[in-house]
Amino acid sequence: MRPMSNVSRSSQEPYSESEAAAALGISISRLHQLLDKYVFTPGNTRPASIEFTSSDLLLLGYWNNLTQPRASKVIPMPKRR
Repeated sequence: MRPMSNVSRSSQEPYSESEAAAALGISISRLHQLLDKYVFTPGNTRPASIEFTSSDLLLLGYWNNLTQPRASKVIPMPKRR
């Protein structure tokens, strides 16, 4: 995972979708894929515009790297129904 590029930013300042994707080193399309897979369900669709906190970016970065094989001691949450 790439380190977040803007460390001088206040932890309370929200990130836009484009800022979040840039901080994670992924495309906006990939960001939407992660959100649709791990956050939003068919009955709870993704809104047109989302703001993120630094904690949100931490989770998104973790989910983005799940496709890479490695030993992990983090237990994934069960999928929502």
